[in-house]
Formats: sequence, C-alpha cells, structure tokens
Amino acid sequence: MTKFHLGILNTQPPHLYFGGVERRIMETAKRLQNQVNISVYCGTKAGFKKAVIVEGTTIFPCSSTDVVFPLDNWCFNRSLIKTALRSEVDVFEAHAVSGYGFAKKLRQFGIKKPFIHTIHGVLADEYEQAKLNGFKTLRRWGENVFMHKLAGLEKQLAQDADLVVTIGNYSLEKIQQHYHIDVGKVRVIPNGVDTERFRPMAVDVAKLQWGFGAGPCVLFVGSLIARKGLMFLVEAAKRVVAKWVDVQFLVAGEGPLRGSLEEAIKRAGMAANFVFLGSVRDELLSLLYNCADVFVLPSVQEGQGIVLLEAQATGKPVVAFDIGGVGEVVCRGETGLLVDRGDVDGLAEALLRLLDDERLRVRMGLNGRRFVCETYTWDRCAKRMFDVYLEGLGAVKR
Repeated sequence: MTKFHLGILNTQPPHLYFGGVERRIMETAKRLQNQVNISVYCGTKAGFKKAVIVEGTTIFPCSSTDVVFPLDNWCFNRSLIKTALRSEVDVFEAHAVSGYGFAKKLRQFGIKKPFIHTIHGVLADEYEQAKLNGFKTLRRWGENVFMHKLAGLEKQLAQDADLVVTIGNYSLEKIQQHYHIDVGKVRVIPNGVDTERFRPMAVDVAKLQWGFGAGPCVLFVGSLIARKGLMFLVEAAKRVVAKWVDVQFLVAGEGPLRGSLEEAIKRAGMAANFVFLGSVRDELLSLLYNCADVFVLPSVQEGQGIVLLEAQATGKPVVAFDIGGVGEVVCRGETGLLVDRGDVDGLAEALLRLLDDERLRVRMGLNGRRFVCETYTWDRCAKRMFDVYLEGLGAVKR
C-alpha cells in the first residue's frame, strides 16, 4: 500500500516538551514511519524556529509566541492556515485544542481531507474538578475562566471532527457528558509506555548514579500545577517524615506552584526531605524512576496518567487518588494503592504501608510491570491509531 501523509497539529514542539501529549505524538510516529509519512506542525516555543527531522518525523515550526498560552495558540492557529492547510497532507490529527477552527477552515476552502481530534484529559471535566476546590485566588479564578473558554473550543473542535480519539473509558464518558458527541465516531485508544526503556534495575545503583542518599525515596513526576495535587502530598508528607526521618520526596517537573510549594515545605520543617529536580531530561527519566521505592501521583483530575504507566513498567508500586482514568491503569491492591480524592490521611497511610513493607513493594512492582507489558505499550497504541487514520481515509469500513 502506498504511504499516505499524516499531518499532526500540536501547539508545543513534541521533541522539546515531554508531557503526555508530546510523548504520544513522538512514540506513535516512531513506530509508524515505515507505513506513514508524518509531519508535525507546532508552535515556535522553547526556541524552535527551524524545521527538523527527529527519528523519521518532520517537525515544522508555525509562528507563535512563547509568552502566554492564549496568545500562543491564537498565533499558532493563524500560522497553521498558511502552512498545514495548504500542504500535501492526506489526513490531519489535532491534539487537545491545538488547531481549533481548523476543521471548519478545511470545509471553508473546499478541502476534503479527514480531520481527527485526539482528546486526552477532557477540559470541561478539568474545569468541573477545579470548581470543587474553589477559586481561592484571583490567579486561580483567571485560570479557570480561561479553562472554561478552552473547554468550549475543545467541544466545538470535537463536534467538527470526522473522528474523535480519546485515551480511556473515563474520558469517553466525560466527552459524552459535556460535549454530546455521537459515540459512533469516538475511538478509545489508551496511551502506552516503552517497556524496553522503562524497565527495572537495582534501586541502590540508580540512587548512587543520581547521588541520592540511602534512605527511602518517594517520586513524583509531572507539572507543578494545581490539578496535580502536590499540596496534598506536602500535608501527607508530615506524617511520613515523622516516622521515616530520612525519607526523600523527589519532585521532577516545573510549574507556577514551585515557589509556594517550597515555602510550605520550609514552614513545615521538611526542606531537607524534599528535592526539587526541575525538568528532567527525557533520557534520564528511566534511571530516575528506578531511584524510587514508591511512586506517587496526588492529582485531583487525570484522563489517564502516562507517568503511572512508566512507574509500573519500571516495577514501582504506585499511590494515587482514585480519580478520572487512574483506576483504568492501576489495579487497586495489586499494582498500587488508591485512596479517595483529597484524603490526606489516606495518602499518608498508603505511603507508609508501602515504605514499611518491602515484600509488598516487590510484589506490586512485579504485578505492575507484567500488567503494563501485557496491556499498555506504544506498539499497541500505534497499530490502533494507524487503523483510525485508514478509517478516516475511508480505507477501513467499520
């Protein structure tokens, strides 16, 4: 079969950012390069100005700012009309709200090319979950007004798309609830993990390479933003530190809450127990996961959580709030411990239970590795996405 040309739209350059969206783009593209010609159109962020080829995928810059997201996305979308719209692409795929209005432009210009919208975490659900915590500061209020606007754009983009892809059954349910999309055009294709790259190694060796002490390590990986729930972790850590004085909480990621988190930790007298690593280079992540005795994700809203898959692939037991799609990727009591949303005492108890019981950690780690290898791999994700692209092109009849 002759290769078709796939055009992927994403505001952030996927080779310079390492969130779940960007990881999915690069991992699936790498696995489909022998079957599909792939071009990624993204904003000029993080200094990205010139087209590059990364592992067989061509990445094109489309002019945007690198100031604030609304302005970034508005400029990016205008640039898309001048570049991707007039390209030789056969089928387009947009992630989240990247390229809002693009499907309408295709029809406006009489261009009959399928448009696929991939939704990760449903923004309308993220907005609703944020309301549960209240808008306690002017900044939080502004962020959530913006989130509400983005949710409206995501809804319109999904309604205009020929096919919608989402990452799990929880997200599918929320798409139906908030966006009223015909379920017949939605395909559920979970994210994956590179199980060859994320694999277990000796914890003491990994800690030595990173320079961490011999005490137990609890790892968090993600953006330092409100929905990741790190303030809950800080509160839970007080109980953990009271018993394990040499425990280290490793925080990998950056975000606007870093300053307030560090201040709260300092006030609680736990500055020596927290290590803020900033943005960790992608090639070092597997080694970092191996430093952990326990992985924690205290998010209050998640569509799925790729970091949970990566941690389990590395043989680590996980602790998380039982929210969103987390229960789909963590087997309660078998690969990790799930507690009620916002339950600080439950979070502390789960962490202490695992830190106190090495045999339990080992058993859950082995179960998690097996579960992920059997169920969540990028090979599976890429194969199913290829079928969706063919379906969009009319080559597959369902």
